[in-house]
Amino acid sequence: MKDCVVQAASLGASLREAAKRWPAAPAFVDASRSWSFSQMDESVDHVACGMLALGLQRGDRIGVLGLNQIGWLQLFFAAARIGVCVVALSVRYRDHELLGMLGDSSAKALFTVRSAEGVDFVEMAQGVRDRLDQLVHVVTFEADSEGALTLAALERTPIDARRLAQASAAVVADDAAMVIFTSGTTGRPKGALLTHGSMLAAARAEAEHLNVVPGDHLKVAMPLNHVGGITCCILTMLLGGASSELVPAFKAETVLQMMAARPPTVIVGVPTMLTLLLMHREKVPVDLSGVRLVITGGANADGELLSRLMAAMPQAAVMNLYGLSESSGALVMTPWDADREAVLSSIGRPLPGVEMRVVGSSGADVTAGEVGELWFRGLGVVKGYLGGKVTEGSFGPDGWLRTGDMGCIDESGFIHLRGRKKDMFIQGGFNVYPAEVENFIASHPGVLMVAGIGVPDPVMGEVGRFYVVLRPSAALTAEDLRAYCAQHLADYKVPRQIVFRDQLPLTPTGKVLKAALRGIEP
Repeated sequence: MKDCVVQAASLGASLREAAKRWPAAPAFVDASRSWSFSQMDESVDHVACGMLALGLQRGDRIGVLGLNQIGWLQLFFAAARIGVCVVALSVRYRDHELLGMLGDSSAKALFTVRSAEGVDFVEMAQGVRDRLDQLVHVVTFEADSEGALTLAALERTPIDARRLAQASAAVVADDAAMVIFTSGTTGRPKGALLTHGSMLAAARAEAEHLNVVPGDHLKVAMPLNHVGGITCCILTMLLGGASSELVPAFKAETVLQMMAARPPTVIVGVPTMLTLLLMHREKVPVDLSGVRLVITGGANADGELLSRLMAAMPQAAVMNLYGLSESSGALVMTPWDADREAVLSSIGRPLPGVEMRVVGSSGADVTAGEVGELWFRGLGVVKGYLGGKVTEGSFGPDGWLRTGDMGCIDESGFIHLRGRKKDMFIQGGFNVYPAEVENFIASHPGVLMVAGIGVPDPVMGEVGRFYVVLRPSAALTAEDLRAYCAQHLADYKVPRQIVFRDQLPLTPTGKVLKAALRGIEP
């Protein structure tokens, strides 16, 4: 399988190699238009030359703010081809966040959609540019009646083969390719600095593990400004010659309609996305018999969801995926030979090239079955954050990434998540990991979503408060759920407080935003 996956050393060269190997094969689909690998490669050459004409060069940084659309990928690969680093931005950001991120990254240009979600991003970008001396260009994705520079104009730039070849030849694996800002739930966002080598290492390991081949097809609803979208989906598919269809913004019925029109062979999503797809499947008839793989990642998946996925697509392998922005992509995945219990209870085993430790509070490794913090090294793990910061608490000695996730490893080498280190609370002297309780509550047929936090208590020190979203037909009380938990969990794990909500706050990648929960009054 390894010989079937593109092995180039840089992102631009990877696209070029894919275009040589599978020139006419479909690479990307955006709305009604399909782009072959060779068409995309040629388009990227034009855009790269347009960037060079703007004065952008190796080592510069540009902000890219858009939806999942072909223009985003054209800019990403064009920048990579000439050694320019993409600062990945979200349409959920506003002027204060853009000012900080573009300022911290010293971006020289911002490429943006004109508007999204009712927000005029061109006006916002112009306001930001007035406050940042280094931000020279604002370029829009779409045509602009006022004569502003557009991506279409860059696409029309004649190819200067000699200049482009010189710029491309200078790019090396250690060059910065992308800055992805962490969610910033505990303070100012930090920009993880991903390189060509780190992103390709993560994507290549995943492509080899999944046996990606030409003919595979994936709907990419994970945001491109996160590793879930760009590495775990786009690059993984590209390295195996498979095609990716871009989903501008996730809506379950829309994605199902796209699946009906162009059936996928691989489905990737965070648990929230997959839950909603299963819920809406009755509204949109879709044949999923051709799906060979279903992958869930980005958050702790509960066994009940995994069981429903197995029942809905019995012909498909269901896998878990674990990774972080700081690892450029996947670190851990479910092995092909895992049995049902291993799939339901663990996130899998480390991929080849990944070293792992489970570290206790003393700083020493714990034994099998004991809970500690998960540390990783190798594969796509980055060296630090934007500005050369190796933030204390994130990176340990000798390149170890301290994930902040708690877990244990069993005697078969499978990793079991127990939640975030900062999420653990101590109730009456006992450590409680919310993820364990969340997974059990989620197994109740009346529960759609659940998230737990620890809150102060004058007697117990802390107690668990769990926010629950019920399924539309469910009529459960807090006492019902407490009794359900009491039958199967230790008494100190049974939630003292259960709060029902119509919805939970989510990050752009579909994870529950627990920092926001801590500010919610019950």
